[in-house]
Amino acid sequence: MKIAAIADLHFSPQSYDRIREPMQRVRDDAEVLVLAGDLTNFGRPEEMESLLNALVRLRIPIVAVLGNHDYESGKQDELIKMMTAEGIKVLDGTGYERDGVGFAGTKGFLGGFGRGMLTAFGEPEVKQFVQASLDETMKLERALTQLRAEKRVVVVHYAPICETVRGEPEQIYAYLGSSRLGEVIDRHGVNLVLHGHAHHGTPDGKTTGGIPVHNVAVAVNQARDPAQVYRVFEI
Repeated sequence: MKIAAIADLHFSPQSYDRIREPMQRVRDDAEVLVLAGDLTNFGRPEEMESLLNALVRLRIPIVAVLGNHDYESGKQDELIKMMTAEGIKVLDGTGYERDGVGFAGTKGFLGGFGRGMLTAFGEPEVKQFVQASLDETMKLERALTQLRAEKRVVVVHYAPICETVRGEPEQIYAYLGSSRLGEVIDRHGVNLVLHGHAHHGTPDGKTTGGIPVHNVAVAVNQARDPAQVYRVFEI
């Protein structure tokens, strides 16, 4: 299966006009399109409605997760219903299998990497913050346990490793992802991990266990090749 992947569209009609032409070719390049979060700017239903009008014209199966921007207006459940109504498979702690390939996904959360990862110690507010990270990690775990396919792809918005956020200021690394996601990925073993969120990050990396991880934020994709707004992976 060939998978096209992109994240951080932050959709507006004006911004989409800049990538409309290359997006029209996605059906020729891939069999599935993965959207790794931040589909809208402010999580408003009217933004999603405009985006869906563009996506349905691509005539390609779509698998997606939401990102932090899609939660901004508190309308995430409505956005998911709108996407599902158009046939998009939205992963939120869930799995989906197509043509022998399993997709497991969730938004993920921040919290830091390695020895710099925030732990649940101290004030209740810190514990609540860490619990949100743990909840998203458990959602990914649950999604992976649902899959029976040998070939498996993880889709998250936040980064599961530090390597693919390099290029961003080090001071904000803790806000770009969490090693907890990477630990679950290594424990279950998958073929491919796709994420976004770090617009100035690095395109390629690996988990501690050697699983390929790719940052497919549109800005990262275009930094590799200005003419290519999505990346294509074969699994």
